[in-house]
Amino acid sequence: MSEMLSPWSAAVAGVVLGIGALTGATLWGLSGGALMWLDVAVAVASLVAALAQLWWPVPGALAATFLAAVSPTGTPAATMGALQVAQRGRFPLAAGVAVAGAAAHLVQGLWRPSSGISLGWWLLLICSSYGALLGWGTLARSHRALLASLRERAHRAEAEQGRKVAEARTAERRKLAREMHDVLAHRLSLVATHAGALEYRPDSSPERLSRAAGVVRSGVHQALEELRQVIGLLREEDDSSDDLPGGLSDRREPWPTLADLPRLADEARQAGQSVYLSDETAGDVPPAVGRTGYRVVQEGLTNARKHAPGRPVEVSLDGSPGTRLTITVTNPLPSPDAPPAPPGGGVGLVGLTERVRLAGGRLDHHESDGRFLLRAWLPWPA
Repeated sequence: MSEMLSPWSAAVAGVVLGIGALTGATLWGLSGGALMWLDVAVAVASLVAALAQLWWPVPGALAATFLAAVSPTGTPAATMGALQVAQRGRFPLAAGVAVAGAAAHLVQGLWRPSSGISLGWWLLLICSSYGALLGWGTLARSHRALLASLRERAHRAEAEQGRKVAEARTAERRKLAREMHDVLAHRLSLVATHAGALEYRPDSSPERLSRAAGVVRSGVHQALEELRQVIGLLREEDDSSDDLPGGLSDRREPWPTLADLPRLADEARQAGQSVYLSDETAGDVPPAVGRTGYRVVQEGLTNARKHAPGRPVEVSLDGSPGTRLTITVTNPLPSPDAPPAPPGGGVGLVGLTERVRLAGGRLDHHESDGRFLLRAWLPWPA
Protein backbone atom coordinates (compact mmCIF):
# COMPACT_ATOMS: atom_id res chain seq x y z
CA MET A 1 0.00 0.00 0.00
CA SER A 2 1.48 3.33 -1.02
CA GLU A 3 2.09 6.03 1.51
CA MET A 4 -0.45 8.85 1.81
CA LEU A 5 0.44 12.14 0.18
CA SER A 6 1.50 15.07 2.29
CA PRO A 7 -0.79 18.13 2.32
CA TRP A 8 1.47 20.07 -0.07
CA SER A 9 1.77 17.12 -2.44
CA ALA A 10 -2.01 16.76 -2.44
CA ALA A 11 -2.41 20.49 -3.18
CA VAL A 12 0.06 20.30 -6.10
CA ALA A 13 -1.71 17.24 -7.47
CA GLY A 14 -5.08 18.98 -7.16
CA VAL A 15 -3.87 22.06 -9.04
CA VAL A 16 -2.32 20.00 -11.83
CA LEU A 17 -5.43 17.89 -12.25
CA GLY A 18 -8.09 20.56 -11.72
CA ILE A 19 -6.58 23.59 -13.43
CA GLY A 20 -4.93 21.38 -16.04
CA ALA A 21 -8.28 19.82 -16.93
CA LEU A 22 -10.07 23.18 -17.13
CA THR A 23 -7.26 24.73 -19.15
CA GLY A 24 -7.16 21.72 -21.47
CA ALA A 25 -10.93 21.95 -22.01
CA THR A 26 -10.66 25.66 -22.80
CA LEU A 27 -7.80 24.98 -25.21
CA TRP A 28 -9.83 22.23 -26.87
CA GLY A 29 -12.67 24.68 -27.46
CA LEU A 30 -10.28 27.12 -29.12
CA SER A 31 -8.63 24.54 -31.37
CA GLY A 32 -8.29 25.52 -35.00
CA GLY A 33 -7.98 29.25 -34.36
CA ALA A 34 -5.37 31.51 -35.87
CA LEU A 35 -3.77 32.14 -32.46
CA MET A 36 -3.46 28.49 -31.56
CA TRP A 37 0.24 28.77 -30.83
CA LEU A 38 -0.42 31.68 -28.41
CA ASP A 39 -3.19 29.78 -26.60
CA VAL A 40 -0.93 26.77 -26.10
CA ALA A 41 1.87 28.91 -24.69
CA VAL A 42 -0.56 30.74 -22.39
CA ALA A 43 -2.02 27.40 -21.22
CA VAL A 44 1.42 26.11 -20.19
CA ALA A 45 2.40 29.39 -18.54
CA SER A 46 -0.92 29.65 -16.67
CA LEU A 47 -0.46 26.15 -15.26
CA VAL A 48 2.96 27.22 -13.94
CA ALA A 49 1.37 30.39 -12.48
CA ALA A 50 -1.32 28.28 -10.79
CA LEU A 51 1.35 26.14 -9.13
CA ALA A 52 3.21 29.28 -8.04
CA GLN A 53 0.06 30.51 -6.28
CA LEU A 54 0.47 27.75 -3.70
CA TRP A 55 3.61 29.46 -2.39
CA TRP A 56 3.22 33.05 -3.61
CA PRO A 57 -0.51 33.79 -3.95
CA VAL A 58 -0.36 37.42 -5.07
CA PRO A 59 2.46 37.19 -7.68
CA GLY A 60 1.00 33.95 -9.04
CA ALA A 61 -2.49 35.46 -9.27
CA LEU A 62 -1.24 38.63 -11.01
CA ALA A 63 0.77 36.56 -13.51
CA ALA A 64 -2.29 34.43 -14.30
CA THR A 65 -4.39 37.60 -14.58
CA PHE A 66 -2.00 39.03 -17.17
CA LEU A 67 -2.16 35.76 -19.12
CA ALA A 68 -5.99 35.83 -18.99
CA ALA A 69 -5.94 39.20 -20.76
CA VAL A 70 -4.06 37.54 -23.62
CA SER A 71 -5.93 34.24 -24.00
CA PRO A 72 -9.02 32.51 -22.54
CA THR A 73 -6.78 29.59 -21.52
CA GLY A 74 -5.47 31.77 -18.70
CA THR A 75 -8.96 32.19 -17.15
CA PRO A 76 -8.95 29.06 -14.89
CA ALA A 77 -5.61 30.02 -13.31
CA ALA A 78 -6.65 33.67 -12.96
CA THR A 79 -9.91 32.85 -11.17
CA MET A 80 -8.12 30.38 -8.95
CA GLY A 81 -5.58 33.08 -8.08
CA ALA A 82 -8.32 35.51 -7.07
CA LEU A 83 -9.81 32.84 -4.79
CA GLN A 84 -6.41 31.99 -3.27
CA VAL A 85 -5.66 35.64 -2.44
CA ALA A 86 -9.14 36.12 -0.95
CA GLN A 87 -8.65 33.08 1.28
CA ARG A 88 -5.11 33.87 2.42
CA GLY A 89 -4.66 37.65 2.15
CA ARG A 90 -6.24 40.79 3.53
CA PHE A 91 -9.48 42.01 2.02
CA PRO A 92 -8.11 45.18 0.33
CA LEU A 93 -5.41 43.15 -1.40
CA ALA A 94 -7.92 40.47 -2.43
CA ALA A 95 -10.30 43.14 -3.76
CA GLY A 96 -7.46 44.65 -5.81
CA VAL A 97 -6.62 41.28 -7.35
CA ALA A 98 -10.31 40.70 -8.14
CA VAL A 99 -10.59 44.12 -9.86
CA ALA A 100 -7.43 43.38 -11.84
CA GLY A 101 -8.90 40.05 -12.93
CA ALA A 102 -12.16 41.65 -14.05
CA ALA A 103 -10.21 44.29 -15.99
CA ALA A 104 -8.04 41.61 -17.64
CA HIS A 105 -11.15 39.74 -18.81
CA LEU A 106 -12.64 42.96 -20.08
CA VAL A 107 -9.51 43.38 -22.22
CA GLN A 108 -9.88 39.76 -23.33
CA GLY A 109 -13.51 40.40 -24.28
CA LEU A 110 -12.56 43.46 -26.30
CA TRP A 111 -9.63 41.78 -28.04
CA ARG A 112 -11.14 38.36 -28.59
CA PRO A 113 -14.90 38.75 -28.28
CA SER A 114 -17.08 35.67 -27.95
CA SER A 115 -19.60 35.11 -30.67
CA GLY A 116 -22.15 33.63 -28.24
CA ILE A 117 -22.47 36.57 -25.77
CA SER A 118 -22.47 40.34 -25.98
CA LEU A 119 -19.79 42.46 -24.33
CA GLY A 120 -22.25 43.83 -21.74
CA TRP A 121 -23.37 40.39 -20.62
CA TRP A 122 -19.75 39.25 -20.69
CA LEU A 123 -18.76 42.09 -18.36
CA LEU A 124 -21.69 41.33 -16.02
CA LEU A 125 -20.75 37.65 -15.92
CA ILE A 126 -17.10 38.45 -15.18
CA CYS A 127 -17.90 40.95 -12.42
CA SER A 128 -20.39 38.56 -10.82
CA SER A 129 -17.89 35.71 -10.93
CA TYR A 130 -15.07 37.70 -9.37
CA GLY A 131 -17.43 39.11 -6.74
CA ALA A 132 -18.53 35.59 -5.82
CA LEU A 133 -14.90 34.43 -5.65
CA LEU A 134 -13.99 37.39 -3.44
CA GLY A 135 -16.90 36.75 -1.07
CA TRP A 136 -16.29 33.02 -0.95
CA GLY A 137 -12.60 33.40 -0.19
CA THR A 138 -13.20 36.12 2.43
CA LEU A 139 -15.81 33.99 4.16
CA ALA A 140 -13.47 31.00 4.20
CA ARG A 141 -10.65 33.13 5.62
CA SER A 142 -12.95 34.54 8.33
CA HIS A 143 -14.11 31.03 9.19
CA ARG A 144 -10.52 29.81 9.58
CA ALA A 145 -9.66 32.86 11.68
CA LEU A 146 -12.68 32.20 13.89
CA LEU A 147 -11.69 28.56 14.37
CA ALA A 148 -8.11 29.58 15.17
CA SER A 149 -9.39 32.15 17.67
CA LEU A 150 -11.65 29.59 19.33
CA ARG A 151 -8.78 27.11 19.56
CA GLU A 152 -6.55 29.78 21.06
CA ARG A 153 -9.22 30.74 23.57
CA ALA A 154 -9.71 27.08 24.46
CA HIS A 155 -5.96 26.69 25.00
CA ARG A 156 -5.85 29.83 27.13
CA ALA A 157 -8.89 28.71 29.14
CA GLU A 158 -7.29 25.32 29.70
CA ALA A 159 -4.03 26.92 30.77
CA GLU A 160 -5.89 29.34 33.05
CA GLN A 161 -7.85 26.48 34.59
CA GLY A 162 -4.63 24.57 35.13
CA ARG A 163 -3.10 27.64 36.76
CA LYS A 164 -6.09 28.10 39.06
CA VAL A 165 -6.03 24.44 40.06
CA ALA A 166 -2.29 24.67 40.76
CA GLU A 167 -2.79 27.82 42.84
CA ALA A 168 -5.64 26.18 44.74
CA ARG A 169 -3.46 23.15 45.46
CA THR A 170 -0.62 25.38 46.61
CA ALA A 171 -2.96 27.35 48.87
CA GLU A 172 -4.35 24.14 50.32
CA ARG A 173 -0.88 22.81 51.02
CA ARG A 174 0.10 26.09 52.67
CA LYS A 175 -2.99 25.80 54.84
CA LEU A 176 -1.99 22.27 55.76
CA ALA A 177 1.51 23.48 56.60
CA ARG A 178 0.07 26.16 58.92
CA GLU A 179 -2.16 23.59 60.56
CA MET A 180 0.84 21.30 61.01
CA HIS A 181 2.70 24.08 62.81
CA ASP A 182 -0.22 24.87 65.12
CA VAL A 183 -1.10 21.26 65.93
CA LEU A 184 2.46 20.05 66.45
CA ALA A 185 3.52 23.10 68.45
CA HIS A 186 0.62 22.55 70.84
CA ARG A 187 1.16 18.81 71.03
CA LEU A 188 4.92 19.03 71.54
CA SER A 189 4.58 21.74 74.14
CA LEU A 190 2.43 19.34 76.16
CA VAL A 191 5.07 16.65 75.75
CA ALA A 192 7.79 19.08 76.82
CA THR A 193 5.82 20.02 79.92
CA HIS A 194 5.45 16.40 81.05
CA ALA A 195 9.06 15.64 80.16
CA GLY A 196 10.13 18.61 82.27
CA ALA A 197 8.16 17.21 85.19
CA LEU A 198 10.05 13.94 84.84
CA GLU A 199 13.36 15.81 84.84
CA TYR A 200 12.76 18.26 87.69
CA ARG A 201 10.69 15.98 89.95
CA PRO A 202 12.57 12.68 90.04
CA ASP A 203 11.37 12.18 93.64
CA SER A 204 7.74 11.78 92.52
CA SER A 205 5.94 8.56 93.25
CA PRO A 206 6.32 5.72 90.74
CA GLU A 207 2.67 6.05 89.86
CA ARG A 208 3.01 9.74 88.94
CA LEU A 209 6.23 9.09 87.03
CA SER A 210 4.58 6.25 85.14
CA ARG A 211 1.56 8.41 84.35
CA ALA A 212 3.76 11.28 83.10
CA ALA A 213 5.85 8.89 81.01
CA GLY A 214 2.64 7.48 79.53
CA VAL A 215 1.45 10.98 78.63
CA VAL A 216 4.81 11.71 76.98
CA ARG A 217 4.67 8.47 75.00
CA SER A 218 1.07 9.10 73.96
CA GLY A 219 1.78 12.71 73.00
CA VAL A 220 4.80 11.77 70.90
CA HIS A 221 2.80 9.03 69.20
CA GLN A 222 -0.04 11.43 68.39
CA ALA A 223 2.40 14.05 67.14
CA LEU A 224 4.04 11.52 64.84
CA GLU A 225 0.68 10.36 63.52
CA GLU A 226 -0.43 13.93 62.81
CA LEU A 227 2.89 14.73 61.18
CA ARG A 228 2.70 11.59 59.03
CA GLN A 229 -0.86 12.42 57.96
CA VAL A 230 -0.12 16.01 56.99
CA ILE A 231 3.15 15.21 55.21
CA GLY A 232 1.38 12.42 53.33
CA LEU A 233 -1.20 14.93 52.11
CA LEU A 234 1.46 17.45 51.17
CA ARG A 235 3.37 14.90 49.11
CA GLU A 236 0.43 13.52 47.16
CA GLU A 237 0.82 13.53 43.40
CA ASP A 238 -1.14 16.07 41.35
CA ASP A 239 -1.72 13.83 38.34
CA SER A 240 -5.18 12.44 39.03
CA SER A 241 -8.35 14.49 38.86
CA ASP A 242 -9.28 13.27 42.35
CA ASP A 243 -6.28 15.05 43.84
CA LEU A 244 -7.98 18.41 44.13
CA PRO A 245 -8.15 20.61 47.20
CA GLY A 246 -11.69 19.39 47.87
CA GLY A 247 -10.44 15.83 47.75
CA LEU A 248 -7.74 16.66 50.24
CA SER A 249 -10.29 18.22 52.54
CA ASP A 250 -12.49 15.15 52.29
CA ARG A 251 -9.70 12.82 53.40
CA ARG A 252 -8.45 14.76 56.41
CA GLU A 253 -9.96 15.19 59.86
CA PRO A 254 -12.33 18.19 60.27
CA TRP A 255 -10.59 21.32 61.45
CA PRO A 256 -11.37 22.11 65.12
CA THR A 257 -13.58 25.09 65.93
CA LEU A 258 -14.56 27.00 69.05
CA ALA A 259 -16.75 24.08 70.05
CA ASP A 260 -13.51 22.13 70.67
CA LEU A 261 -12.12 24.69 73.14
CA PRO A 262 -13.20 22.69 76.24
CA ARG A 263 -11.22 19.69 74.99
CA LEU A 264 -8.23 21.93 74.30
CA ALA A 265 -8.44 23.37 77.81
CA ASP A 266 -8.70 19.88 79.33
CA GLU A 267 -5.53 18.78 77.50
CA ALA A 268 -3.71 21.82 78.88
CA ARG A 269 -4.97 21.12 82.41
CA GLN A 270 -3.79 17.52 82.17
CA ALA A 271 -0.33 18.92 81.45
CA GLY A 272 -0.48 20.92 84.67
CA GLN A 273 -1.48 24.26 83.12
CA SER A 274 -4.20 26.26 84.88
CA VAL A 275 -6.70 27.39 82.28
CA TYR A 276 -9.79 29.50 82.99
CA LEU A 277 -12.20 29.60 80.09
CA SER A 278 -14.98 32.18 79.85
CA ASP A 279 -17.39 32.13 76.91
CA GLU A 280 -19.78 35.08 76.68
CA THR A 281 -20.66 34.70 73.00
CA ALA A 282 -24.30 34.91 71.94
CA GLY A 283 -25.13 32.58 69.09
CA ASP A 284 -23.30 30.06 66.93
CA VAL A 285 -19.98 31.23 65.53
CA PRO A 286 -19.56 30.52 61.77
CA PRO A 287 -17.19 27.58 61.14
CA ALA A 288 -14.59 29.68 59.30
CA VAL A 289 -14.45 32.21 62.15
CA GLY A 290 -14.46 29.41 64.70
CA ARG A 291 -11.46 27.71 63.12
CA THR A 292 -9.43 30.91 63.25
CA GLY A 293 -10.57 31.59 66.81
CA TYR A 294 -9.54 28.11 67.89
CA ARG A 295 -6.04 28.65 66.50
CA VAL A 296 -5.77 31.95 68.37
CA VAL A 297 -6.55 30.25 71.68
CA GLN A 298 -4.30 27.29 70.86
CA GLU A 299 -1.35 29.55 70.06
CA GLY A 300 -1.98 31.59 73.23
CA LEU A 301 -1.95 28.47 75.41
CA THR A 302 1.16 27.15 73.66
CA ASN A 303 3.05 30.42 74.15
CA ALA A 304 2.03 30.64 77.80
CA ARG A 305 3.15 27.06 78.42
CA LYS A 306 6.52 27.73 76.73
CA HIS A 307 7.35 31.16 78.14
CA ALA A 308 5.43 31.24 81.43
CA PRO A 309 5.18 27.63 82.65
CA GLY A 310 3.09 27.14 85.74
CA ARG A 311 1.32 30.46 85.35
CA PRO A 312 -2.49 30.52 85.05
CA VAL A 313 -3.98 31.44 81.71
CA GLU A 314 -7.29 33.23 81.28
CA VAL A 315 -9.21 32.81 78.03
CA SER A 316 -12.32 34.89 77.33
CA LEU A 317 -14.59 35.05 74.33
CA ASP A 318 -17.18 37.71 73.68
CA GLY A 319 -19.31 38.82 70.74
CA SER A 320 -22.56 38.36 68.89
CA PRO A 321 -23.71 38.05 65.27
CA GLY A 322 -23.46 41.29 63.33
CA THR A 323 -20.65 42.66 65.50
CA ARG A 324 -17.35 40.85 65.99
CA LEU A 325 -15.82 38.05 67.98
CA THR A 326 -13.27 39.16 70.57
CA ILE A 327 -10.81 36.59 71.90
CA THR A 328 -8.50 37.45 74.77
CA VAL A 329 -5.75 35.21 76.13
CA THR A 330 -3.76 36.62 79.05
CA ASN A 331 -1.25 35.24 81.54
CA PRO A 332 1.25 36.65 84.07
CA LEU A 333 4.78 37.14 82.84
CA PRO A 334 7.28 34.48 83.95
CA SER A 335 9.15 34.99 87.20
CA PRO A 336 12.81 36.05 86.97
CA ASP A 337 14.02 32.68 88.26
CA ALA A 338 11.92 30.67 85.79
CA PRO A 339 13.81 28.25 83.51
CA PRO A 340 14.52 29.53 80.01
CA ALA A 341 11.88 28.89 77.37
CA PRO A 342 12.52 25.98 75.00
CA PRO A 343 13.86 26.99 71.59
CA GLY A 344 11.36 27.78 68.88
CA GLY A 345 11.09 29.25 65.43
CA GLY A 346 9.60 32.51 66.64
CA VAL A 347 7.09 32.56 63.81
CA GLY A 348 3.98 31.41 65.69
CA LEU A 349 2.58 34.87 66.33
CA VAL A 350 3.71 36.06 62.90
CA GLY A 351 1.78 33.28 61.20
CA LEU A 352 -1.19 33.82 63.53
CA THR A 353 -1.27 37.51 62.66
CA GLU A 354 -1.37 36.66 58.97
CA ARG A 355 -4.09 34.07 59.53
CA VAL A 356 -6.27 36.57 61.41
CA ARG A 357 -5.66 39.25 58.79
CA LEU A 358 -6.71 36.90 55.99
CA ALA A 359 -9.92 36.20 57.95
CA GLY A 360 -10.66 39.95 57.92
CA GLY A 361 -9.70 40.51 61.56
CA ARG A 362 -6.94 42.04 63.63
CA LEU A 363 -4.48 40.65 66.20
CA ASP A 364 -2.66 42.46 68.97
CA HIS A 365 -0.14 41.15 71.50
CA HIS A 366 1.87 43.07 74.08
CA GLU A 367 3.01 43.14 77.72
CA SER A 368 1.12 45.32 80.17
CA ASP A 369 1.17 45.54 83.98
CA GLY A 370 3.16 42.35 84.39
CA ARG A 371 0.94 40.33 82.08
CA PHE A 372 1.13 39.18 78.49
CA LEU A 373 -2.00 39.95 76.48
CA LEU A 374 -3.01 38.32 73.21
CA ARG A 375 -6.24 39.68 71.70
CA ALA A 376 -7.92 39.02 68.39
CA TRP A 377 -10.91 40.65 66.76
CA LEU A 378 -12.69 38.61 64.09
CA PRO A 379 -15.70 39.62 61.96
CA TRP A 380 -18.92 37.86 62.86
CA PRO A 381 -21.49 38.20 60.04
CA ALA A 382 -25.12 38.55 61.05
